[in-house]
Amino acid sequence: MLLISLVNKVRYLLRIKKDTEVAIISKSQNKVQINEEIRDKEVRLIDADGTMLGIISSRDAQMKANEKELDLVKISPNANPPVCKIMDYGKYIFEQSKREKEAKKKQKVTELKEIRLSANIEEHDFNFKLKNAGKFLENGDKVKVSVKFRGREMNYTVLGKQVLDKFAEAISDIGEVEKKPQLEGKSMAMILSPVSNKKS
Repeated sequence: MLLISLVNKVRYLLRIKKDTEVAIISKSQNKVQINEEIRDKEVRLIDADGTMLGIISSRDAQMKANEKELDLVKISPNANPPVCKIMDYGKYIFEQSKREKEAKKKQKVTELKEIRLSANIEEHDFNFKLKNAGKFLENGDKVKVSVKFRGREMNYTVLGKQVLDKFAEAISDIGEVEKKPQLEGKSMAMILSPVSNKKS
């Protein structure tokens, strides 16, 4: 008898520890109500295997969850009565977090890189900047190409546009003009995007 009592006490303590851990997780996951947090008089209960068990008191629902050493989770709080499911909530949150991380890995974040030219850029520098822009576009990023005008160069903005047009033409095999050259204060800029983004 003493051994059975001790085993039951250990199980109870482990259950409290698990409930505490899951409660902490639940608070960080938009405050989903679980276990003792559910205070509704009655709930519509779904078993761990998806079987609908019907409408029972939340106390009985909690007892059924306890018998299976699982959690009672309110999955539809606005229903009448609220819908609860028996599940391993800690495992559910872990798997959900894992899926979200995998989805984020598959997402490509497009960045806007910037290349700066001058109105009287030399051919060597032009080709060097062109090569860098090509790397960015091949990586799936967009590129902002700008020409800054200094002093009297503001009177010859047409030269800056010519440089940008030449740049766009030279890289047209991998980049297309998304935003045409426009004057922005003392600079003129255009935006290039990878050709693969072109609408068919």
